[in-house]
Amino acid sequence: MTSPFTRPALICNTQSGSHDDAVREQIAQLCQTHGTPLVATFALPEGEIPDAAELQLQRIDLLIVWTGDGTINAAATRAAGWGGAILPLPGGTLNLLSKALHGDRPATEIVADALHGKVRRCPIPTIESDGGTAFITIVAGPATRWAEVRETMRQNGLIEASRAAPDALDEMMNAPGVRVGEDGKAYPAVILTPTPTAIHADGILTEGTADVLRHGLAWLGGDFRDGPSEPIVTDATILLESEQPISLEYDGELDEVASPATFRLGTSAVDFIATA
Repeated sequence: MTSPFTRPALICNTQSGSHDDAVREQIAQLCQTHGTPLVATFALPEGEIPDAAELQLQRIDLLIVWTGDGTINAAATRAAGWGGAILPLPGGTLNLLSKALHGDRPATEIVADALHGKVRRCPIPTIESDGGTAFITIVAGPATRWAEVRETMRQNGLIEASRAAPDALDEMMNAPGVRVGEDGKAYPAVILTPTPTAIHADGILTEGTADVLRHGLAWLGGDFRDGPSEPIVTDATILLESEQPISLEYDGELDEVASPATFRLGTSAVDFIATA
C-alpha cells in the first residue's frame, strides 16, 4: 500500500527518560521501508522545534512528534498554519494526547499504521485562553502542586518526592480553591477537557482520607483524571475564579494565570493524525 505521506520528519528528545535509540532507529527504518525516508530529525534539546515556515521550506508533510504532551503542544503551536499533519507518539510520562488519538499502543505500531494509510486526519478540539492553548486538558487550582511532586519523583526518585508531598497535600487541602463563576462551589482543582462541541468542567473531590489518597496516587502513578471528581458544567466558554492567582497545568506544563480567567473552546490550527 502506498503511504499517504511522502516527506516525513521526526521530533524527539534525547534527554527524555523514555527515549530509546533502538525505537528511534525502528521509526526511521519503518519510514525507509515504506519508501518515505525521514527528510529531517529535530533532536531536542540541542535542536529546535521547527515552525510552519521551516516545515514548508523542507516540504515536510508529516511531522512525527515522539515526545511528551508538553512538547507536542509546543510543536503544534509552532506549526500553526502549516499544510501538513502531526502524528503524536507516546514519548513522555502520561502521553495523554497519543492515547486519545491512538489508544495505549507502542510508537512503532502507530507509525506503521500511519504509513499504511490507516488514519483519520483532522483538526482536534482545543481550549484557548490568554495563557495559551491546551490540546488535551487543563487542570486549574492548588492541587496542581502534585505535578511538581510527580516530576520530582521522575527525576530524583521516591525519597525526594516524599519530602515534597506534604507541601502538595497542604496546598490541595488548605489553599483557596477554584470555582466556575463567581458563586460556584470551590474545588482544589477543576479539570477542563475539550470535546468537539464544548468544554467539560469537572471538580476534583477531597471529602475524605480515601479521596485524598486516590488523588495522590492518580497524580503520581498515572492519569490525574482518575481521581474522584464530579461534573460541574459543560459550555463553550468557562470562567474560573479564585481568591488567589490560579495555578495551571496545560498538557503537562505548569503555569499560572490571574483570576478571573476565561477558557474558550477552539480548534487546532494544524491537522492531527489518529489511528484509533
